[in-house]
Amino acid sequence: MRIENLQNENRKYAKSIGNFHVLEYVQDASVSPMNAMNEYFMSKMNVRRRQVVIDIDKDHSAIIQAGAMQWMGGNVRATSGVKGIGDFLGKAIKGAVTKETAVKPEYVGEGCLVLEPTYKYIILADVGKWGSAGMTIEDGMFLACDANVKSNVVSLQGNGVAALESNVPEDELIEVILENDELKIDGNLAVCWSSNLEFTVERSTKTLVGSAVSGEGLVNVYRGTGRV
Repeated sequence: MRIENLQNENRKYAKSIGNFHVLEYVQDASVSPMNAMNEYFMSKMNVRRRQVVIDIDKDHSAIIQAGAMQWMGGNVRATSGVKGIGDFLGKAIKGAVTKETAVKPEYVGEGCLVLEPTYKYIILADVGKWGSAGMTIEDGMFLACDANVKSNVVSLQGNGVAALESNVPEDELIEVILENDELKIDGNLAVCWSSNLEFTVERSTKTLVGSAVSGEGLVNVYRGTGRV
């Protein structure tokens, strides 16, 4: 199978890690006169359609969010990704707690898998670089990952690439390296963090009066050695 015109002057790969690629529409020509002006100014603000393209082969299969597939070429097929009734029940219980999809399909074979377009930013993360404990991501960010990556609700662990949907571009994210230290954040502004970090939700000060004076209530606290 040969795919032509996937990349052209209007759309091209903005980033690639391994067999995962981010296809970005630099200029979206598929617009009508009614929304051409909106699309033009959106592109100037870097609000563009983006899609994840995954090369599938005997060494690389992919797990994606249910319903995220747009098209696939070649001998690519979807499997349930469930290894038994116990695995299904476990995923269903975790999915009910976090509102995440209980079962995420796994695509195997030889060919190309293209996911549905999104106007959110797509972050490609090399999970292996986050250490043996892996990384924890904000709920709802998961889009796809290499099948070698163990996906446990909002925790990713193992070797391979993961694609995450983000409300902000990657080059605007601030990375904080903790070495036996702590970081306090007001709200769920952290995109992802090392899973070995201790995570708690605490009052911003030790007393209710202090919290009232500071104007802050509860904060997310990350302690230990790792990255946020």
